[in-house]
Amino acid sequence: MDQNRLSTEELLVLLFKTSSLPLLLEGKMSDITLPTFHEYISSLCIAQNEIPEHVIRRSGLEKSFGHQLFSGRRTPSRDTVLQLAFGFSLSVTDTQELLKIARKSPLYPRVKRDTAIIYCLYHGKSFVDTQIILHDLDLPILGGGRKND
Repeated sequence: MDQNRLSTEELLVLLFKTSSLPLLLEGKMSDITLPTFHEYISSLCIAQNEIPEHVIRRSGLEKSFGHQLFSGRRTPSRDTVLQLAFGFSLSVTDTQELLKIARKSPLYPRVKRDTAIIYCLYHGKSFVDTQIILHDLDLPILGGGRKND
């Protein structure tokens, strides 16, 4: 970890104490950035000693679309980010980080569908098992809208 990098809490303290936002943004906070989504998922592959093809397959994504995500040619929807979380077998915490990197809203346990997804992530369910659970609960499946009645 970069020793010069400030934690989120430290950034908030600086923000609350500053009298000049432009000076703060040009100074200590000038390097505030999130990695791009494609850089982040590529680094996840490296960290997990994984190849994109396997992640894409486990995510239930179409192969060429998945490769476009990894190359940065396409931007994911929130559902696509969640599908990739299952493809990477991420924890709930790591999924929230993936959503943040993608600039999508976090999973929120007061939303029934998000609750089901959190449950599935926590219990290590696969993408397919999660789709079945969502379908059985009459909730929209990931990437596919509502089930047909």
